[in-house]
Amino acid sequence: MSEAHAPAPTLWQNGGWYRFARHLPSPNFGPRPAGAHIDLIVLHSISLPPGRYGGDEVQRLFTNTLDWDAHPYFQSIRGMEVSAHFYVRRDGELWQFVDADARAWHAGASSWRGRDNCNDDSIGIELEGLEGDVFEAAQYEALASLLPALAQRYPIAHVAGHEHIAPGRKLDPGPGFDWPRLRAPLGWPASYFPASTATR
Repeated sequence: MSEAHAPAPTLWQNGGWYRFARHLPSPNFGPRPAGAHIDLIVLHSISLPPGRYGGDEVQRLFTNTLDWDAHPYFQSIRGMEVSAHFYVRRDGELWQFVDADARAWHAGASSWRGRDNCNDDSIGIELEGLEGDVFEAAQYEALASLLPALAQRYPIAHVAGHEHIAPGRKLDPGPGFDWPRLRAPLGWPASYFPASTATR
């Protein structure tokens, strides 16, 4: 086949694996319920231990290989089995742990747009950061590429923070996350986002 007639590279491979992410499969996932309508993106923040950036502890947490004795904080999360579909580091580097067609374990007890159990029909994205702290330009740039790619594959119509789908239980990504900065390059309707983020 000549180069001129080669098929265009797809953004997605082997199901819902994003071509431009580093892939590190997590065992912490399951099938989505039959008929799940994947229309929600949930943004989180994470750092392990809290406020420390640059290590591999998040990757280890999501792959059940974290050394629980390596830091006193890890005793408070010892034995947790969690995951997210994506993780965006401070420098914008993008990791993927779960096929986006599958159900990652990121939301916990949650409710949004009249539906409970947001894990069933959402995509979870963790940002390396601390709730209440600011995020980096490279992270917003990564989101500005990833979210439209997700919307090409899934009927995305909602974007919320963990704090919105689990109010009172979760606070991330928190007041340091600049929602207007996320919205500007996307050009998505305001109705896609929580009303409280319009000027935040």
